Amino acid sequence: MITIKKTNFMVEREPLLAPFGFKGGYVNELWQSFVSLEDMEGDRGVGLGVQSILWSDPQVYTQWGNERGNVFMNEITKHALLAAQHIPFETPMDMLDPLVVQAYEYASRAWGGDPLRVTFALNALVPIDHAAWMLLSRKSPGIHFTELIPEAYRSILASRHERLACTPVVSYGMTEADVVALLDEGYFVLKIKLGSDPNQDGDPEKMLEWDIHRLKEIHRIAGNRDCLHTANGKIAYYLDINGRYGSKDLLCRLVDAAERIGALEHILLVEEPFPEHVHLDVSDIPVRVTGDESVHDEKDAMERIQMGYGAFALKPVAKTMSMSLRIAKLASEHGIPCFCADLTANPMMVDWNKNLAAHLPPVPGLSMGLIESNGSQNYSNWEVMKKNHSMPGGSWIQAMDGQFQLHADFYEYNGGIFGRSGYYESLFGTQKSK
Repeated sequence: MITIKKTNFMVEREPLLAPFGFKGGYVNELWQSFVSLEDMEGDRGVGLGVQSILWSDPQVYTQWGNERGNVFMNEITKHALLAAQHIPFETPMDMLDPLVVQAYEYASRAWGGDPLRVTFALNALVPIDHAAWMLLSRKSPGIHFTELIPEAYRSILASRHERLACTPVVSYGMTEADVVALLDEGYFVLKIKLGSDPNQDGDPEKMLEWDIHRLKEIHRIAGNRDCLHTANGKIAYYLDINGRYGSKDLLCRLVDAAERIGALEHILLVEEPFPEHVHLDVSDIPVRVTGDESVHDEKDAMERIQMGYGAFALKPVAKTMSMSLRIAKLASEHGIPCFCADLTANPMMVDWNKNLAAHLPPVPGLSMGLIESNGSQNYSNWEVMKKNHSMPGGSWIQAMDGQFQLHADFYEYNGGIFGRSGYYESLFGTQKSK
């Protein structure tokens, strides 16, 4: 049983190369959170996280803005750190439920407005959960990722991919030339952000018109390219609506437009079309509808399965590894494929995601596993951040031809996730030797 004796917290602000557009808004920086957990034996785990206010709850972003919203999430993490010192655990999954309750109740009191999305609390808990896994790994030097996972969850991690399809993001502001450049680099699954608010007036008809036009633009560029890695030989589109469509009619009209322009067979996934409170059956929609922000726990996942959702985006870097494993297990029991999506994570956290993605069955239509990674597209200091990785020269870190290559060394070293990063460790001082 592990008991936390000492905690610490720090944050850094990372600028973006250009405003990143999604969910009807834009962000120009993302705050990185760092947590240290030290137990009674003197072992320490350092955990990382990225705060995305606009993604985790747009109402906070709209009412408080990026600066105040990030400070708010900082305070939630700090509060949860105090609670973590009173929750002994065998694995980090034991901490999850009580920490979510503590974090959400505290956040709701501080917010005081319409109910916060649970995702906001989960986003705040990521560095704590990550630090707890890192601390657990210190108890068994040389342990492999799948061995660290509780036995009840290991059956869902039976795959061992040699390659992962690396999915970049096509945000609102990306030009046609930018999309061509991605395709020329070999990327073959494009995550296309839809749900724009072109006139900033909340008009759903203008949003749909913009979305259809955007899909036409991208399909004109990508539609005639061949692909060796998809079942139909075509570039795959992963449409991310981020909960912006308030009705099924909007989604049906988007799908009808895709069919008219010949893009329907390119659509691999349509992620999170509706706000989480909108419960609609999608079993008759001729695309694989995917849950993301609306799926906070197994109960939400089960509800989405009953509505006809056909996949889940897992986000260890946004909703904790512990919750991602729970959802993956439930999905596996119902034959629902999962993959790992990004939150514009730093290189070390991309490999935290990558370890889970490497062991999940592929999404139907792809010949390999799937992971989104867009940090290299967005961070001003991406190359500096890569140097902070515990194994910056790892063969698996840089995507090539739109894929992460997972050779034997990736599995031998777990992508470097349990290694000590000199930079991140130094944020909390030198650990005393026992």
